[in-house]
Amino acid sequence: MHGIDLEKAQREKTRWRILKVLDAGRPAPVAEDLILQVLQDTALPITLAALRRELDYLEDRKLVILHGRRTSPVWSAELTHYGVDIVEYTVECFPGIARPPKWD
Repeated sequence: MHGIDLEKAQREKTRWRILKVLDAGRPAPVAEDLILQVLQDTALPITLAALRRELDYLEDRKLVILHGRRTSPVWSAELTHYGVDIVEYTVECFPGIARPPKWD
């Protein structure tokens, strides 16, 4: 029997929500504590370590730019132009991010 991989689904949903939070904060970078608070307020169970892991993933996919990773104990992030395109549905979204279907 094939079940739903709940952890994978949760990670992908979290990545989409992070992109949406960063889009709402544009054009300024958004601090990780604010991202974490928004995700927790929307009933996504996430820790700071998990948030940083997903931010790292999104940076690796060239969707976000991270600030403070190596120079500060607090990170912030902002969308790249490609991240904006993903959020605005102007480009195809690759696997790994649970972007919902666009409503026309």
